[in-house]
Amino acid sequence: MSEQYGVGDASYRAAGGLEGLRRLVDDFYRYMDELPQAAEVRAMHPESLALARDKLTCFLSGWLGGPKLFGEKYGPIAIPSFHAQWPISVEHADAWLNCMQQAIAAQDYAPDFADYLLTQLRVPAQRIVQASAARHG
Repeated sequence: MSEQYGVGDASYRAAGGLEGLRRLVDDFYRYMDELPQAAEVRAMHPESLALARDKLTCFLSGWLGGPKLFGEKYGPIAIPSFHAQWPISVEHADAWLNCMQQAIAAQDYAPDFADYLLTQLRVPAQRIVQASAARHG
C-alpha cells in the first residue's frame, strides 16, 4: 500500500475521485436491481434511483476524504437515524454489502484498496442494523 487509506484524501483518490465514485455507485445499483438476494433492499428505494445514486456518491466522496458534497447539497449526515424508518436486518445489510462487494470488484481498484473499502463499509452497515433493532425491536 503506497498510501495510507483513510488519511487525507488518499481513499478518495484511490477510488478514482468523483467520476470513480459515480461508476462504483452506478455498478452498485445495477447489482441491486439484478441480484435476487437484494430484492428486499431494492424495494426500500423508490423506482427511480437518481436521488439515491447522487446521495450515495456525495456521501462516499466526503466519507473517503474528498469534497464534503453531501453536507453541501443535503445537509447533515445521519446515517442510522435516516435508515431507521425501515426495519433493516442483518440479512438486508449483507445483501447491501454483497451488492457493494460486486460493484467494488467491477472497478479497477488496487486489491488492498478494494479490501479496505469493503471493510470500512461494514461499519455503517452494522450501525444501521443496530439502530434499526433498537427502534423496531
